[in-house]
Amino acid sequence: MQDPKVYVVDDDQGMLDSTVWLLESVGLVALPFTSGQAFLDACDGDLPACVLLDVRMPGMGGLSVQEALRAKGIDLPVIFVSGHADVPIVVRAFKAGACDFIEKPYNDQMLLDSVQDALGRSSQIQVGSRQRDAVQARIGSLTPRERDVFVPLVKGYTNREIAEQLEVSVKTVDLYRSRVMKRMQAEHLPELVGMAIACGVVEPLNLR
Repeated sequence: MQDPKVYVVDDDQGMLDSTVWLLESVGLVALPFTSGQAFLDACDGDLPACVLLDVRMPGMGGLSVQEALRAKGIDLPVIFVSGHADVPIVVRAFKAGACDFIEKPYNDQMLLDSVQDALGRSSQIQVGSRQRDAVQARIGSLTPRERDVFVPLVKGYTNREIAEQLEVSVKTVDLYRSRVMKRMQAEHLPELVGMAIACGVVEPLNLR
């Protein structure tokens, strides 16, 4: 896995330079940007990273950059840094998923602690994403008949009910259920249901 990165987005060159220096002084990889658009053009959502994002910038402000990230499906932890932190802006930032909001001039250790926490979250997101991809690949490998059993099974239907739906014997459903469990690498039914929910096969509220 590549070293985690900290994207630093701030139109104030002096503040940008000092923040990058601080991060690099503790061994972090910091990538500086003076505009939100430049950051969006270079951002790689597949790598472990977090974003230090100034709220007020010419052109695209920090909140707009955050919205653009979400629109692109990039799920990186965002830490807002601002010298103008009024309550409505802070509320908007957190409602949109920000993990912290730090006022300038910031305390160095407070900023570093926040960044380390955000990078920890990013690593968890990356691991979760890889796990979902692996499960999705297993679902994709199911045969049509295995999928016919898999979907009602994770919705909460019994083997007898599935047999009636498919107009086959319960013994046949038992056989395919065993195949599904093996192919999905699930040790028990709750684990299989969790996989199905994680990959959007079923909605939690639609379970029986």
